[in-house]
Amino acid sequence: MLGLIIAMVFVEAVLLTLIIYNLISKERREVEIRVTEVVGRAPTVREQELKAPLYRRAIKPALTKISSLVVKAVPAEKEAELGKKIVAAGINEKIAPRELLVIKYLAAAGFAALLWMLAGITTKTFVQPALMGAAGLGLGWLLPDLYINRKGMTRKQEIEKSLPDVLDLLTVSVEAGLGFDGAMIKVVEKTGGALSGEFKTALQEIKMGKPRTEALRDMSGRANVDDLSTFTGSIILAEQLGISIGNILRLQSAQIRQKRRQRAEEMAIKAPVKILIPMVLFIFPAIFVVLLGPAVIQIVRTFTN
Repeated sequence: MLGLIIAMVFVEAVLLTLIIYNLISKERREVEIRVTEVVGRAPTVREQELKAPLYRRAIKPALTKISSLVVKAVPAEKEAELGKKIVAAGINEKIAPRELLVIKYLAAAGFAALLWMLAGITTKTFVQPALMGAAGLGLGWLLPDLYINRKGMTRKQEIEKSLPDVLDLLTVSVEAGLGFDGAMIKVVEKTGGALSGEFKTALQEIKMGKPRTEALRDMSGRANVDDLSTFTGSIILAEQLGISIGNILRLQSAQIRQKRRQRAEEMAIKAPVKILIPMVLFIFPAIFVVLLGPAVIQIVRTFTN
C-alpha cells in the first residue's frame, strides 16, 4: 500500500512539473511561431551543409588538401596560365588553378590505368598495354584543358552576342538621366548571363574603392573579348576627355552590331567550303558505290566468263 502511494505521488509530481513547464514555455513558443511565420525558419548548419552541392561538400575539400601537397611542384607561370584560363571560362569561384592541376594529374593517371587494364584483358603482350596506357595518360592530361577552353569559347561567344543589347540598355539608361554606374546597375537587374556577371563584379570592385577605369580594364581583361575591350577603352577615354557617354554608347552599339553582322556573313561564306570535306569523304563515295557498283560487277562478270 505504501509503495502504491509513493508511486502515485511520484506520477503526480512529474505531471505537475510538466504542466508548469508547459505554462512557462507556452508564451515563448508562441513568440517563436510568430517570428517563424513572419521571417521564416532559419536553416540549421547541418541543413545548409546538405544544401551545398556534392562538389563543394566532398570533392573540393579533397582537391584543396591534395593541392596543398603539390603546391611546391607547381611553377608560378603555369599556375598563372591556368588561372587565366579558369577566369576566361567563368569558373574561378568553383576551382583554383592548383585544384585544376590536381584534376589533370588524377585524370591522366585514371585514363592510363583504365586503358592499360582494358588492353591487358584483350592481349597478353606488353607492348599494346604500354601504348594504350601512354595514350590514356595524354588523353587524361588534355581533357580538362579541352573542357576549360571549350567553356571559355562558349562564354566569349555569349558575351559577344549579348553586348549590343546591353549597350542599348546602357544608352537608354544614360539618356534617361542615370549615371554610368546607375546604368550598369540597371544592366545587372534587367539582364543575365556572363556579361551581366562581369558588370556585377565591376560594380562590386567600384564599391570596394577601386577606380572605375581600373574596374573596366579588369573586366575587359577577364572577358578577353575584343568588342568589350573596345567598348571599355572608349568609355575610359570619354571619361578622361569629358565627352558625352551617351553618344559614345550609341556609336559603339552601332559598330558592334555591324561587326556581328559581318561575322555572320563571313560564316555564311565559309559554310560551302566546310561542307566540301564531309561531301568528299562520306557522300561522294556512297554515290559512286551506288552508281558504279552494278557496272563494276557486270564488267567483272564479263571478263571472268
